[in-house]
Amino acid sequence: MSRTSALLRVVLAYTLLLACTLVFIAPVLFMIIGSLKPDALVLAEAGSLRAFLPDTFSLDNYRAVFERVPFGAYLLSSLIVNGLIVGLGLLVNAFAGYALARLRWWGRGAMLGLVLAVLVIPFEAIAIPLFYQLSWLGWRDDWLVQAIPFVANPLAIFLFYSFFLGLPRELEEAARVDGAGVLSTFFLIVLPNAKAAFASVAIVLFLFHWGMYLWPLLMTTSEGVRPLPLGIANFYTLPPLQWGDIMAFGVLMVLPVLILFVVFQRWFVRGVASTGVKG
Repeated sequence: MSRTSALLRVVLAYTLLLACTLVFIAPVLFMIIGSLKPDALVLAEAGSLRAFLPDTFSLDNYRAVFERVPFGAYLLSSLIVNGLIVGLGLLVNAFAGYALARLRWWGRGAMLGLVLAVLVIPFEAIAIPLFYQLSWLGWRDDWLVQAIPFVANPLAIFLFYSFFLGLPRELEEAARVDGAGVLSTFFLIVLPNAKAAFASVAIVLFLFHWGMYLWPLLMTTSEGVRPLPLGIANFYTLPPLQWGDIMAFGVLMVLPVLILFVVFQRWFVRGVASTGVKG
């Protein structure tokens, strides 16, 4: 292949990647820029390049969000619920993944098959039975009921399982020769070598549950415990309909996700690369 042909292929590849990037990033840019524009111009300029090249910027839409709804309460609820899911989920799913990957016990293969089977069942299929079960127990309308059912996550278990399969067994064998038990080996040897896996699982859990709408809708009635997805749904119904305010609410809702991904991007990429299926 000549140098000209190779250069042409590289240029075409990067052009295609740039086009795909613009397609995916354009809605986010439109939302961010729209949140800074007067409400009358958000839709009026949506069909032209002026949608991305505004003449004026203003923070009035963000001020209106905090004035019209209890945004702080929605944000606090989302942070608490997702903090519980991620914090407890990392511990529980890591234990489960380690037990499946490293320990030898009766029924381990069947349990792994069950985890994989549950992985393909959509939450919507079990939401109503779970709602009736917890309602019968009288457990509704708080932060815990929004978080506890999602602490154990089959995808997170499988990611940890795949990662732990690739760890050198010599590390654990050396620890056990020194007298370390299973828990000591896990916390002192395995855990320090699994930072990338923990970071990637944390981001996956956070992304999956930050925008969850159905379960909080079923289980909450008080504004004080409702998360951001229910908050923006309620905000959308408030008269008058102000698209600039809605765009500002959307930016405030996705901002924690963007910050989390930017901060932990390096760990996330490394974790995804290291949690592939080993064989």
